[in-house]
Amino acid sequence: MTHRFDPTILREYDVRGVFGQSLGADDARAIGRTFGTLVVRDGGGAVVVGMDGRVSSPILEHALVEGLVASGADVLRIGMGPTPMLYFAAITLPGVAGGIQVTGSHNPPTHNGFKLVRDGQPFFGAAIQALGDQAAAGDWTSGTGAVRQVAVMDAYVDRLLKGLDGIDRESLAGLAMAWDAGNGAAGPVLERLVARLPGRHDVLFAQVDGTFPNHHPDPTVEENLADLRTAVARGGLDFGVAFDGDADRIGVVDGQGRVIWADQLLMILAQDLLARHPGALVLGDIKTGRALFESVRALGGRAEMWKSGHSHMKARLRESGALLAGEMSGHVFLADDWYGFDDGIYAAIRLIAAAARLGRSVSDLRSAMPETVATPELRFAVDEARKFAAMDEVKARLEAQGADMVAIDGVRVTAPDGWWLLRASHTQAALVARAESETEAGLARLMQQVDAQLALSGLARGPQAGH
Repeated sequence: MTHRFDPTILREYDVRGVFGQSLGADDARAIGRTFGTLVVRDGGGAVVVGMDGRVSSPILEHALVEGLVASGADVLRIGMGPTPMLYFAAITLPGVAGGIQVTGSHNPPTHNGFKLVRDGQPFFGAAIQALGDQAAAGDWTSGTGAVRQVAVMDAYVDRLLKGLDGIDRESLAGLAMAWDAGNGAAGPVLERLVARLPGRHDVLFAQVDGTFPNHHPDPTVEENLADLRTAVARGGLDFGVAFDGDADRIGVVDGQGRVIWADQLLMILAQDLLARHPGALVLGDIKTGRALFESVRALGGRAEMWKSGHSHMKARLRESGALLAGEMSGHVFLADDWYGFDDGIYAAIRLIAAAARLGRSVSDLRSAMPETVATPELRFAVDEARKFAAMDEVKARLEAQGADMVAIDGVRVTAPDGWWLLRASHTQAALVARAESETEAGLARLMQQVDAQLALSGLARGPQAGH
């Protein structure tokens, strides 16, 4: 037996497709059979399996488990919950060799996929591509693995709460905040969590519904934060947090209704972290605003820019010994008293702790930040075969000009009053642009430089491409 995947579903960081079109139960079974074979050949161990709340997730989870069992791998099923709960289980349960979460993350309801970890490390890039080659060859072990149901949600909530260790609970008695689950997998965890937190906690859309009837669960899109803003304003709350469909990403709104973007959240967390861990290394992705790196250095920390992508960032955090990392997509990674994986809910807990330890409200911390103007992440379609070649052309021209740039992931060019970025998406046939400046006029000038480079390669920014 062999299996061929639709080539579009084997992505850089995960496996992802449209259920019933490019992705189905046979694909899930083959993922399980192939990943299970890797585990069995490497000496065995159990594979933890979880899933989000999408309509198609139970079907895919069932087929995935069938494939794992047929390879001879043992399976620990943890049921429905956020992706970080799967990561937590894969690290803390004994005898575990890997984990797979069935999740469509922040994508539309018809989409679904798989996020994988192996021996506590992100499983991505060439490793995901190799799954396709192995399945096409039918290079599988055979056996009958054992399946066991394991409850981990209470232990996960207990561990989340340890993020407030050392904080005087009475000092949090006046805390008032909102939590927007977005009908995603975070809902049941948030309900258990807030029941044990001091202060007032309003939970929005905690009922898991894979059709996402209230708003799309992507907290990096400002319009998806409208309900959270309303709840904060109506309740006179200190701030609010929102999560994507599987809760590995976070969005924040302060008490004045201002969005605290991911790099600004990192600035707050870094201020708290560096007070306790002087000189610590903080990572930001190549799309991150300049203020993060400047503020970390001003506080005596070390700052490093790295490639975008949660798997790249997790791997670099482990390699470098960084204690905090994050990217503009809302993935936040903490490693001082956490495990280094991205967890939106834990990031929210640490925001509560940071404000308490710093003795300032989230709104005050946001107001103290420098004001800049920036574009959102601009994605526009470019043929898969052309996008990387075009970036090579841009990089060569800029090098010839002696531009001040970082080229670890596309090109990021620094100017006296800002910067601009152009990179190839690793997840779709698109280029990604972003710019930040001190003024609107500066921003327009920087984007003109982006457009000029595109034009020299026979390209132009077209209609926006979705994630």
